[in-house]
Amino acid sequence: FDSLPPAHYKETMNTILVWMQQSETKLSMPQVAIAEYEIMEQRLREFKALQSSLQEQQKGLTYLSATVEDLSRKAPAEVSQSYRSEVEVVLGRWKKLSAQLAEQCQKLEERMTKLQRFQNDTRTLKKWMAEVDVFLKEEWPALGDSEALEKQLEQC
Repeated sequence: FDSLPPAHYKETMNTILVWMQQSETKLSMPQVAIAEYEIMEQRLREFKALQSSLQEQQKGLTYLSATVEDLSRKAPAEVSQSYRSEVEVVLGRWKKLSAQLAEQCQKLEERMTKLQRFQNDTRTLKKWMAEVDVFLKEEWPALGDSEALEKQLEQC
């Protein structure tokens, strides 16, 4: 019985595997071009919540690693190796998931910054275009009014 992990080990392993599967599914959702800042903010909040959840699940992963280390001292080599391999696979998926999540957050934050800058530039351009439109629709001064023509030239 010393060569078998406690029941809590299997429960923790199953919990982490289910959590990782759900998280990988969320991260594998196709990235579509989003032009609405609010949608991007919502997606970022989802990623941040996933990162918090990842940190909460870390203690379970630590428990699994410690249990396997303890088991390797008590169990026969082949049993110990099978559990060690199982945990290594989980750790590999964990690292990949963590890296993907961090990368997705960074990319989304960069895109949000670019979109916000673009929206600000667009507002500025629209304001300028409206001012130019008003200017172009103004009545042109008479040909003999050199003072008004000079003013108009300066505005141009």
